[in-house]
Amino acid sequence: MQKFYSRYGRIFDLVPEIILVLDEQHRVVDYNTAAQDKLRMSVDGWTGRELQSLVPPSKWEVVARYLESDAEVRQFETQFVKSNGEVMEIEADVKVLDAGRGRRYQVIIAKDVTEWKKRDLDFLRFSNVIEHTINPIQITDANGLMVYVNPAFEKASGYPREELIGKNPRVLSSGKHSREFWARVWKYILSGKAWVGQVENRRKDGTPFHTELLISPIVDSHGKVVGFLGAHRDITEQKMLEQQLVRSQKMESIGTLAAGIAHEVGNPLTSISSLVQVIQRTTHDESAKDKLELIKNQINRIARIIRDLVDFSRPSTNIARPTDVNRVVRDALNIVQYGKKNKEITFIVDLEESLPPLTVVADQLTQVFINILINAVDALEGKPGTIKVKSRREGDVVEVAVEDTGKGISKDDREKVFEPFFTTKEVGEGTGLGLWVSYGIVKNFGGDILVQSEEGKGSVFTVVFPVKG
Repeated sequence: MQKFYSRYGRIFDLVPEIILVLDEQHRVVDYNTAAQDKLRMSVDGWTGRELQSLVPPSKWEVVARYLESDAEVRQFETQFVKSNGEVMEIEADVKVLDAGRGRRYQVIIAKDVTEWKKRDLDFLRFSNVIEHTINPIQITDANGLMVYVNPAFEKASGYPREELIGKNPRVLSSGKHSREFWARVWKYILSGKAWVGQVENRRKDGTPFHTELLISPIVDSHGKVVGFLGAHRDITEQKMLEQQLVRSQKMESIGTLAAGIAHEVGNPLTSISSLVQVIQRTTHDESAKDKLELIKNQINRIARIIRDLVDFSRPSTNIARPTDVNRVVRDALNIVQYGKKNKEITFIVDLEESLPPLTVVADQLTQVFINILINAVDALEGKPGTIKVKSRREGDVVEVAVEDTGKGISKDDREKVFEPFFTTKEVGEGTGLGLWVSYGIVKNFGGDILVQSEEGKGSVFTVVFPVKG
């Protein structure tokens, strides 16, 4: 067996890579200790053996082409089969060794990359899962700057990837979570623990984006935190359904309360009102009459609140019939537009005359438009302005819009306008039940009330009804 020594002995036995020395017939004439250990070679069992026996048949054609090439650089990837049958992934480099006296050998220097290949495959699988999952994923560096977002995150946030990479996730902040909240989160994840919680962010268009967020630290081999993975689960729709459920439960609670109020408070109020009227007719003191009138007005106000609550909480006994919605709108306008507050207000009426009849309870619908029109009048605060009432058909629905040039509604208040007892009016000027009752009536008919408003620029309340009912 040919052995290759130098004045220092077999130096290549100290090299961690696999070294195989081949003769011109591609037979193994020598190998180093690393080859013996990694390929499970016996001491002399591989000498004189052809290299082809080490390579899977499907890979040999490529290996042979590199061995027969005259190229100066011959690097390739292939596989070796160990003596126990296991397959090893390798990166190989072929060199020429001139031994003198016309003897030339080819030396294969091979690096075992089996684990690297496995890691690459695992990474490929991981990256494909991350890239194509429906859940928004973001990865940041140790300083919290985003270095990766998947397509689902782009879709959910409304931001393209180019506008997010290198930015702090606070660009999505809704402002609903305090600095103390995020300080606690940072302290927790910097300790190497994963944090789970619900957060509210803002999309690029400003709409809310609710997610259940998992922030997991990315730790290197030395236990140092080098980044963070944020996995989101979009719960925006769930939050909206929860809010609708809460509103529904509020309405149900108010309905139960209204029945008790009607019984416990209604009868005593009737008695008090009767006594006040008797005293008014029998007294001649003008001052007392004025005070009694004030008491009667307050009693009527309380009775009106109770009546509205009861009307809303119990099913209507009226019968729904095909109704001309334009006629209902005109009836409501006749009641509202001749009030004392309306002298400086211009009413513009634009009603589409070809609207189909809607199956509703006419007097209930009249009350809806009266409530909306009164609110529009109040929004002008006694100043000159315009109220425009427009009806039209849009596909399968009929829309009636009431637009005013009043003070508008703030963003926070827009979310509360249909809640019971919510009002922006001064104490004593409104019960906070008008829009709430109107909303319930319209919902009972399968419709909806939409609000568009900007503070200082007026409001538009649009009542929408399905044509088919």
